[in-house]
Amino acid sequence: MKIRTRLVFLFTLITAIILSLFATVIYLSAKENRQIEFYNLLQKEAITKANLFLNAHVDKKILQDIYHNNRKILNEVEVAIYDTNFDLIYHDAVDIDFVKETKPMFDEIYQKGEIKFYQQDWQVIGLQYIYQGKKYIVTAAAYDQYGYSKLHNLLNNSIIVFIISILFILVAGIFFSKKAFEPVRAMSEKARNISATNLDLRLSNNDNKDELSELADTFNDMLDRLENSFDAQKHFVSNISHELRTPLAAIITELELSMSKDRGIDDYKNAINHALNDSNKLARLCNSLLDLAKASYDPAEIAFKPIRVDELLLDARQQVQKTNPEYKIDIHFDDDFENDNQISINGNEYLLKVACSNLFENGCKFSIPPRCTVSVLFDSQNIVLKFVDLGIGIATEDLPQIFSPFYRGKNKDYTYGHGIGLALTQKIIALHNGNISVISKENEGTTFILTLPHC
Repeated sequence: MKIRTRLVFLFTLITAIILSLFATVIYLSAKENRQIEFYNLLQKEAITKANLFLNAHVDKKILQDIYHNNRKILNEVEVAIYDTNFDLIYHDAVDIDFVKETKPMFDEIYQKGEIKFYQQDWQVIGLQYIYQGKKYIVTAAAYDQYGYSKLHNLLNNSIIVFIISILFILVAGIFFSKKAFEPVRAMSEKARNISATNLDLRLSNNDNKDELSELADTFNDMLDRLENSFDAQKHFVSNISHELRTPLAAIITELELSMSKDRGIDDYKNAINHALNDSNKLARLCNSLLDLAKASYDPAEIAFKPIRVDELLLDARQQVQKTNPEYKIDIHFDDDFENDNQISINGNEYLLKVACSNLFENGCKFSIPPRCTVSVLFDSQNIVLKFVDLGIGIATEDLPQIFSPFYRGKNKDYTYGHGIGLALTQKIIALHNGNISVISKENEGTTFILTLPHC
């Protein structure tokens, strides 16, 4: 069921309940008032008839004739008068005698002074009447045809008005819900036309400040992120293709040249050595891409544990120097630590080792001689690592882009690289709720500053 239909149904249902409750209250109030008013009328009729018979001494035959004549055109009240001995003194119509008075009824009247009850649809009242110090029992009964007719008309009119109101509300609800959801329908139609080929399309919010405008703005923000993601993906794939094609082309060329004619052992060794170097470049590129993918994971999917920074740096230095024995890497602690917590962080050991190794390699390969120094500082909240080299530095115009994947600045011809290392390092540090910044001047050196929170 559509939301529009559900809202119309719920609104109509709520309105129907309110109208029915309102009509029920009115009907019950009218019914109660009719009953009270008719009981009051019976009481007045009983007292009036008793006054006429006992006090005014109107002839019994005249009173009975008046009753029978009136009964033909309206529902006349039937009155009976008894003395204390339960002897009938007067009755409007003995032949009819709708109310059958009994001794228990008389006793109850004597005890309570007045009683009221229904006999079928007739209302009956019994009361005491005192005349010249003597008590009499007077009963009066009648059928309130006029009152019941008004109640019946009220009930019929209420039902008719209820049905008409519900139909009107239903039609109005359908009409207004259609108008209200027209912007939603338009948004759905436009969103349906948005695909990967036209992510530049946006939903219109009509500059309103309502919920639909907020939804349109939120959806447009999501489209902005998707468009940026698609563009980044296209750029990423393009760069990956270029980075993979270059060493593959070199390998293929070396192998084709070595197969083109017979060569000496030294020539074959050189070709194999070149192919092996290009293969190693491919392997490092693939490993970097895998690490980049790991660094992009949800933190909840990566195992974290307490890690000592000194052990992490020593392992990273050993790993770098194993591949590049000529690299000189120094580790300095600016402050003495009293316990392990002061130099421990909560993180993924493999990823942090990759980040430190990248910074060690960057510092060494852009310096002559290849040398990098890391200083360790800490306070009550963070650990700060400063990776310093005295190499060729980074151009000012390249600094804003150095953490972009596959970006290589003016120094790209100085040494081989893929432009992934720094982007990977930034992702790893961000994954550990840390921060990385850089200070560099050309021909003076570069300093990378890592800030990581304690465990």
